[in-house]
Amino acid sequence: MGKTIAEKILSAKSGQDAKAGDIVIVDVDVIALQDGTGPLAIDQFAVLGATEVAKPKQTYLFIEHAAPSPRRELSNAHLLMRAFARKTGVNLSDVNGGVIHQRLVESAVKPGDVVVGADSHTCMSGGLGAFATGMGSTDVAIAMAAGKTWMRVPETFKIEITGRFPAGVYPKDLMLSIIGKIGADGATYKALEFTGDTIENMPLTDRLTLSNMAVESGAKAGIIAADKITAEYLREQGRPDDYIPLTADNDAGYEKIIKIDVGKLEPVIAAPHTVDNTKSIAEAAGIEINQVYIGSCTNGRLADLKVAAGVLKGKKIASSVRLIITPASRSVYLAALNAGIIGDLVEAGAMITGPGCGACVGVHGGILGDGEACLATTNRNFQGRMGNPKGFIYLGSPATAAATALNGKITDPREYIDK
Repeated sequence: MGKTIAEKILSAKSGQDAKAGDIVIVDVDVIALQDGTGPLAIDQFAVLGATEVAKPKQTYLFIEHAAPSPRRELSNAHLLMRAFARKTGVNLSDVNGGVIHQRLVESAVKPGDVVVGADSHTCMSGGLGAFATGMGSTDVAIAMAAGKTWMRVPETFKIEITGRFPAGVYPKDLMLSIIGKIGADGATYKALEFTGDTIENMPLTDRLTLSNMAVESGAKAGIIAADKITAEYLREQGRPDDYIPLTADNDAGYEKIIKIDVGKLEPVIAAPHTVDNTKSIAEAAGIEINQVYIGSCTNGRLADLKVAAGVLKGKKIASSVRLIITPASRSVYLAALNAGIIGDLVEAGAMITGPGCGACVGVHGGILGDGEACLATTNRNFQGRMGNPKGFIYLGSPATAAATALNGKITDPREYIDK
């Protein structure tokens, strides 16, 4: 029997014929930490007695969860990370760089890599054809010290996506639909492998949304084959030599096959307080919203900001709503500025913040008040996620978020999309 993409990568990196269920020790190609978990990993690195990072040029620290720092304690954590980078020679992306996962796909990850990060949404790099997964800070500290890690080779769910998206429906709606179908723990420690003609024709930046949210179904990784779309993206990033084709074997074995026709989808909302609490736009329409947040590693890319601007251009947001927009990286911010997108958003009433996680994680820059509701393009809506356990978070696409900002209540974006 042939191999899935996960089995192929973990076989290559372990030097053995790895199959689902095997325990393997693999060489790690990219190691990543952010300012929420990085200080913990640095502390554990010291506890291990380690003094040198095994692969400093392939290790990345990102200051982006609280960028710039809103209080003294976090500023001191940033000082620790900067000092560690100077001492060990690892790469540092400071407060103006952007979100860890966006920066990794822009500049570090390539097809076939094993990527480990002290952040659960590390799986986003799977959109480039890598095996990327989040781990605890101690595990990542060990990977820094050894350049290797151990893992169990996951079984794979094949998610076969076909058809064309209807107007006003986007990859975020697709992924919320998948999570609603599988459940928040329905793919625990599995790899999701996204295939089908829809994926083959999907821009890489949209593929990243799918891989990013794989963990919201419990998955270990969310992987998409490396193909001509991947090659073009890497060329755009100035890294054409990083491309290699990588796909599953035709006779690969899958634990489960799930088929979805996107032509039958409509906009989807995830209601509080779980991502699998999904509702159709018709069920959610009319719920009053106090804040709209467009950004994050899930939907803070140029294509997402362009969609939002397409809905908002020439209009004004409702007076009852705060609209916060955070580009996922500095390059995204610059591209949106040069395209006039930022101007359109600001004229509509949006507040633009510097690149980073922004309001998503609830550390600063958009914490909800008691009883307030937010429609966000982020990946999580558990109680307290945006900094207040008395707040309510709904998830949707950038188009749904923009339409909601115009009306102060959850709104079907198809009202504003040209058919």
